[in-house]
Amino acid sequence: MENNLALRLLFMAFALMLLPLSGAARAETAGAAVYSARAGVAIGGYDPVAFFEQGAAQPGRRGHAVMWKGVVWRFATARNQARFEANPRAYAPAFGGYCAFAMSQGRLMHGDPLLWAIVDGELYLLNNPDARDFWAARRGELIARAQLHWPVILQK
Repeated sequence: MENNLALRLLFMAFALMLLPLSGAARAETAGAAVYSARAGVAIGGYDPVAFFEQGAAQPGRRGHAVMWKGVVWRFATARNQARFEANPRAYAPAFGGYCAFAMSQGRLMHGDPLLWAIVDGELYLLNNPDARDFWAARRGELIARAQLHWPVILQK
């Protein structure tokens, strides 16, 4: 137990030392949107509720869409749309849908809705198979690192 605490404190100290070094990456992202969106559509048009309810990445339909937090969210069904509207924060991806691995490195990269995981009730997107595999093996550590950057990275 004490070893885990010592490792966490050591890791946090190391991560804090790296923050000034990641300033250039954050400067390139000035004005980034809170939710990653291409052409104004979140998650590449995939249904955020389907990841949780159907356990699959399902394309949303133009006829089932809502505007939330400045981007359009699409849904495969009216039922999924209603669930999202009732509690959007329960279904919206962590780190704004940006790649969770890239976020752990202090970078913003769009997440790929076909490369995803649900961890402790949160939807995480990744941006390539290598990042997904590396992230899956160390997800607890990398989620903690990503949380150090989020949402401050959007303001730099």
